[in-house]
Amino acid sequence: MSTDREAAQAAEAAPPPAPDPDEAQPRPAEDPAPGGAGTTGAAEPPAAEDGDGSGVADDTAIGADSDAAAAEAEAEEGAADGPEAEGGAGAQGGDGAGEAGKPVLSEAAAELAAQKVERERIARRKAERQGPVDAGAKLSGKAADLLAAVRAVESGEKPSPVYFDEAPVAPRRAPEAPAAPRPARTAAPAPTAAGVEGVRAVLARGGAPEALAVPAATALGEDAAERLAEDPWQLLAVAGVRPTQADGFARALLGQDAGPGDERRAAALVGWLLEQAALKGHTALEAPTLEAALAQYGVPDPAESLEQAIGEGAVLVFQEPLGPPVAEGEEQPVRVLVGLEGYALAEESLADGLARLANTFNDPADWEKAATGPGAELIRAASGHGLVTHTGGEAARAEPLALLAAARDLGLRVCLAAHTPAHGAVTARDLLSGAAGPGRDADGQFAVDLLVVLDAPQLDVETAAALVESVPDGARLVLSGDPGVLGSAGPGRVFADVLAARACPQLVSRTPDPGPVGELVSGVGVGELNQVDAPGKEVVIVPVRDAGEAVHRCVQLVAESVPRAFGIPVDAVQVITPGHGGSAGTRALNAALKERLNPGPGRFGGFDPGDRVVHVPSPGRAVPARVVSADAQGLHLDAAGARIVVPKEQVESRVRHGWAVTAHQAVGARWPAVVVVLPGDAAQALSRDWVYTAFGRAERHLSVVHGVDQALPRAVAEVLPKPRTTRLAGLLRALVAAAQDQPE
Repeated sequence: MSTDREAAQAAEAAPPPAPDPDEAQPRPAEDPAPGGAGTTGAAEPPAAEDGDGSGVADDTAIGADSDAAAAEAEAEEGAADGPEAEGGAGAQGGDGAGEAGKPVLSEAAAELAAQKVERERIARRKAERQGPVDAGAKLSGKAADLLAAVRAVESGEKPSPVYFDEAPVAPRRAPEAPAAPRPARTAAPAPTAAGVEGVRAVLARGGAPEALAVPAATALGEDAAERLAEDPWQLLAVAGVRPTQADGFARALLGQDAGPGDERRAAALVGWLLEQAALKGHTALEAPTLEAALAQYGVPDPAESLEQAIGEGAVLVFQEPLGPPVAEGEEQPVRVLVGLEGYALAEESLADGLARLANTFNDPADWEKAATGPGAELIRAASGHGLVTHTGGEAARAEPLALLAAARDLGLRVCLAAHTPAHGAVTARDLLSGAAGPGRDADGQFAVDLLVVLDAPQLDVETAAALVESVPDGARLVLSGDPGVLGSAGPGRVFADVLAARACPQLVSRTPDPGPVGELVSGVGVGELNQVDAPGKEVVIVPVRDAGEAVHRCVQLVAESVPRAFGIPVDAVQVITPGHGGSAGTRALNAALKERLNPGPGRFGGFDPGDRVVHVPSPGRAVPARVVSADAQGLHLDAAGARIVVPKEQVESRVRHGWAVTAHQAVGARWPAVVVVLPGDAAQALSRDWVYTAFGRAERHLSVVHGVDQALPRAVAEVLPKPRTTRLAGLLRALVAAAQDQPE
């Protein structure tokens, strides 16, 4: 592996210097530093930028105190260190705020029906303006037991560990028939002009920007103005609004009545904290963690406030045992989790669906004649099981492809799904929507006998639940992926939880990724940053002193060195960097690359025909495209032959230049050449899974613009992926154990 500065030319004569990147200015309206309040003025709140900008209304404009702002960075304690909110979707805002709408409710878990009835009763009581529920006093049965468990954990009588993969109490039986497909998440209906005007009037009384009128009216529904006037903290339902800002808005409307202990404030904070945790990958939070976060926001009695939120049905509470079963008469240690209903139902529905496929498959076949070549083991496993997992690197993808070919030759209906568009594969989103794939039968199930899902680590819990619920009884599902890459942009750790539950056969590929790049990436996967032998300059390290030099070297590599040395077109060279902000983030790099590769005035929202861009139609989904033209309809893009029109009001939030992207946006795709830029200010953002993902996007050549000194090997060796709090592994273990205990 070449490490000298001259390696930047990639074994060629020194090319002419690139334009000075300091002359290429990034797009305007830079987001402020992490943790600070953004500014909106008269514009709508900008999109979240992976933690490098806030994109929320100005604290002063809303009239919020800044005293609690410091608590926001630690709001969820253990939940605060999840993955980046990659993608910059317009539905996001703030420091990773989620979608404006509430999670879609599902009817997939029949066992929660009683809780729903209870919540409806409480909602009717609240509508009649009766008093609040006393802390646990009016609860009975399971709810009272769980609240007692909350108190036991909080008091220290029961432990509260860091890693949560234990099975729940009273495991449910796997359903005998598949549940009905989950309804697709639909966009909230557009508010009426009168509704927006009413919200605008309430916002004006509270000193909030008018730009929040449309998103607030959309998030809160047709009676948004009345709801907001009665409960100002419901402003937290708007993407990008923070508690300090909602507090200032409430004080402006309610005066001295807007105290920190207001039950409306506490209820809104509980939901907001869980939504923030979901953006960082969690599907639930431990009760003590949630109470600690409430205390940081000045809630006088966090435990009582949490109990009241549970009693009113705003959130769900779950109790899970810790460790192996104890002897009779001994008390089982537990952890108490609190979550939002949408994610809870999705996780339970997913566990039911996976258990159904694993336990109800009764059609083993003799595929021994087809079990040849690199996919032989996977073919044998899939022949006799309804659910199989397969792990391996990029080269191992040949094995599920061999399985598909064998199944197709045997006359089975097959389908291949992936995170990003790929040859012979449909995306998971297109499969679910019906835009591509085999379609559905009369019962709403996929018309397949075998579904293979590549890039399984990118499945969030809601997408995975919808996929699994749509696989018919008797069909086979194979989840395949590389467990070393970055996790899903949405909540959950589906693939890791399925592997941890050990609920089905697990095939581990022994096919190594070839060449120096493959050797380097394999070492990173086990925590070692090795110097590899790269006689053909397949791997090049380019040391830099500062961010300005990093930008300069990056442009030089993309525009000249790599294409000239390896014959790789400029459009096939992808730049990857840790974040959007900073002196060498995607904004600065894209500005410099545009100036060099496609200079222009940015006639439409900063874009020109020929610009390489990324379209983000929804959080966690980044579609590479090229700008074709622009007109009154919006920005016209070409995405691998598919034409996309982005309405002009969505261009700023859903389209960004794409010569440089983040690793989260790059996951699932590969390019002939990749330039990874690591400026000095990126050291804190590095982790083993980030480096593994970024380096692994290169097929033939990898250049690393290296300015982080020893932070890179330290990140590879020591900085592991952030844990996510989920329930799927425990749910799945319990269902498998229950199925094994059933009589024949």
